[in-house]
Amino acid sequence: MAHQSGVRLPPLTIKGVKTSAVEVPMTYPLGTSADVVKRAPLLLIDLETDDGVTGRSYVFCYRSSGARAIDAVLRDAVSLVKGESVAPLEIRAKLERRFALIGVASVVRMALSALDAALWDALAMGAGVPLATLLGAKPKPIPAYNSSGLGLMSPEAAADEAEKLLARGFRAIKLRLGYPSLEQDLAVTRAVRKRLPDAVELPVDYNQALTVAEAIHRGRALESEGIAWLEEPIRHGDYAGNAAVARALDVPLQLGENFNGPEEMAEALGAGACDYVMPDANRIGGVSGWMQAAGMAAARRMEMSSHLLPELSAHLLAATPTCHKLEYVDWADAILEEPLQIQDGFARIPDRPGSGLLWRSEAVKALSMDR
Repeated sequence: MAHQSGVRLPPLTIKGVKTSAVEVPMTYPLGTSADVVKRAPLLLIDLETDDGVTGRSYVFCYRSSGARAIDAVLRDAVSLVKGESVAPLEIRAKLERRFALIGVASVVRMALSALDAALWDALAMGAGVPLATLLGAKPKPIPAYNSSGLGLMSPEAAADEAEKLLARGFRAIKLRLGYPSLEQDLAVTRAVRKRLPDAVELPVDYNQALTVAEAIHRGRALESEGIAWLEEPIRHGDYAGNAAVARALDVPLQLGENFNGPEEMAEALGAGACDYVMPDANRIGGVSGWMQAAGMAAARRMEMSSHLLPELSAHLLAATPTCHKLEYVDWADAILEEPLQIQDGFARIPDRPGSGLLWRSEAVKALSMDR
């Protein structure tokens, strides 16, 4: 069978799934207005087929309890489609219907999204092509920004860390804000901006810390400080409030990491809630949901970036007509045989089948939550 990309797809049948939950120490602890994160809980997924092909994906689970919950839903979902052909769109529709009564959101959404990504990875692996190629795109360098650090800290410490994050030629890094006062936000922003070359972009992320009025107040003050965008200043699902912030500011408003499926992205766009979008592959619906979202962004000529999962997201952005920026974090590097390469600030899509994920078994064992 030939895919619309022209790649011949092998017939594959779902056999089962294996998972591993790990906690990976972060190079830089990430302090936000909500919490300080020092270890990344990841659920690693191996979707096995009767044909000997394995599709892989992983989930950043936010908390170790999240890994256990996502794992339970994932195993349940795979049991419902065991023995079926690897056909991501059909399986997505079937599973969303089966989980409709509990609700396809949060843990359920993340489990089904990760399964979808593993299904697509299996198809690309079986066809012997990079995922980007299967999606009809040419693998190409993707502009990336470093989001591995710059949590809440003192101005001097933030400036020191910002310099470290420029390694490998990054031309953009993300700064978290949300200090108790605007004066503290400005002090850190100015210290970091002063230490960076003028050509380096500085998006800032509030992690939903503000009210609408405070977001407008702080946003106006930050507009003259050389920031690239203002991300999630208020509650992500308050689209009317976000629209008010977007109208009041000249700096672009960025939303999307919490869109629960393409339907919520459509709602946000319809409300004029943002200027840029950055879906998370594990919340938007995996590869299938991402491609649907990319079509929406393209129809509006709106720049679309990614959230986390850089290894998979690089392939997805290559197939995104309005590709903007890849959010890079190094959290999975410790458990990958071949981590995603960054050269001169661009993510280099590997020339190997699938999304390029292959686990380092020794590291997985050493970092296991079950050890």
